[in-house]
Amino acid sequence: MTDTGRETGGLMILVAGPYRSGTGDDPEKLAANVRAMEAYALPLFRAGHVPIVGEWLALPLVALAGSRRVGDEGFTEVFHPIAERLLARCDGVLRVGGASAGADQMVEVARKNGLRVFQALREVPGCESAEEPGS
Repeated sequence: MTDTGRETGGLMILVAGPYRSGTGDDPEKLAANVRAMEAYALPLFRAGHVPIVGEWLALPLVALAGSRRVGDEGFTEVFHPIAERLLARCDGVLRVGGASAGADQMVEVARKNGLRVFQALREVPGCESAEEPGS
């Protein structure tokens, strides 16, 4: 395990990437975007970190908030706010994938709060020789 400066031996890293971008809110494309972010979780875990994909927390809460479709009131109430609250407890963000206003917002919040921002998996301590998922 890599020395990352935390007593636990690892960083809590939010994986931020596109969710809605380029999907037209098609459920299959949304799910594919989540899987693309999830692909980073195992390499991070194996390097001794705690990976977090915001959708793991957001999507169940969105459903509990009564959301019937992406972008409705229940979705908007929960989706980005839970990610920002989660980010307050993270040590950094790994920005993955293509264009995404939401993921870029998470990076901006992370930088504002002095958190580490990684633009590639190999930038994360312990992942220097890891291949980017999907490459």
